[in-house]
Amino acid sequence: MRTDDFDYDLPDELIAQAPAEPRDSCRLLVLHRDDGSVEHRRFSDIVDYLDAGDLLVANRTRVMPARLVGRKTTGALAETLLLRRREDIDPLGHVWECLVSPGKRLKPAAVVQYRPGGAHAPATAPVVLKGEILDFVEGSRGGRLVRFEPAGDLTLDEAIHRAGHVPLPPYITDYEGDPEKYQTVYAMSEEHSAAAPTAGLHFTPQLIDRLRERGVRWEEVELEVGIDTFRLVEEDDPAQHVMHTERYHVPPAVVDAVHEAKAAGRRVVAVGTTSVRSLESAFDADAPAAEPPVVARRFEAVPDSSTVLGRGDIVVRADATTNLYLMPGSSFHVVDAMITNFHVPRSTLMMLVSAFATREQVMAAYQAAIEERYRFFSFGDAMLLV
Repeated sequence: MRTDDFDYDLPDELIAQAPAEPRDSCRLLVLHRDDGSVEHRRFSDIVDYLDAGDLLVANRTRVMPARLVGRKTTGALAETLLLRRREDIDPLGHVWECLVSPGKRLKPAAVVQYRPGGAHAPATAPVVLKGEILDFVEGSRGGRLVRFEPAGDLTLDEAIHRAGHVPLPPYITDYEGDPEKYQTVYAMSEEHSAAAPTAGLHFTPQLIDRLRERGVRWEEVELEVGIDTFRLVEEDDPAQHVMHTERYHVPPAVVDAVHEAKAAGRRVVAVGTTSVRSLESAFDADAPAAEPPVVARRFEAVPDSSTVLGRGDIVVRADATTNLYLMPGSSFHVVDAMITNFHVPRSTLMMLVSAFATREQVMAAYQAAIEERYRFFSFGDAMLLV
């Protein structure tokens, strides 16, 4: 297996530059893993594929205004993308792991000044935030540690909100609409992620209500989307790629809901790859045997997994970290079906989806989507893998 195996040619005009309106009017490609067949539907039709007792698990993380555009003291433009607070370095939370541009010219001790309005702010506008480049992030490619200092009486979070913008992916080049469209309708109020869990962008409150009326259960995890959203696999052998660590939370309500769905013979359906990684990261192959009333709720890896790890259970995770890398050959122990978007070639997300189905099925489905003129990537259309 090579990274080239997850590459494909995509016409530029199929990269979605704006979200569907309403959200659930986008297209939905349904991939049946048992025979590789596909159906072409609308996302609102997803109700037809879910039954009473099925469990939908979504990632409720909210995107922070993580894109900061400022100027060096020389006047040159500089851009910073906030990825993760590093309380292990500064308990006050002023040090962040970031991506910076121009990376090669922003050396340690360089200072960037940020004003409201970013690059278009007049020189007379007040500086609300300063960032000093500290060092490279160990083990990363292009990551920097940056110490931020807010101006005046502002807290750091207040200064970031005044200077920052929602960080749309670089392939979205001309979107000037409501930045809230890059948030899910069920996102929490606290902001922790550098990018949206985009499979969830297609849900509306009305669609969620319809699913609940059908008897589908809705629960939420949280995974703080980090640097690997922006980084492709560059190694020829994808097994050599090193996943970045992300923080995640799987609360007791999710664990209980998974147990109940499995005991009833119903499916756990993950909304997006981040929910998949949260649920599968919370699986403990060495979990101790449950009490007799709960034994029937325990489960094994799905039968078609290439590696069966043995009995185990999903457990609660609070403020945990994961670098789980799912690729062809990996086992799935919790997730039975998946909702996802169409992903960038050569990405870890392509490999995760190809592990859940097969690479051949996924590549064929992508080719069908291209021929049918689906819209790709963050603001694009969706897939359901059943």
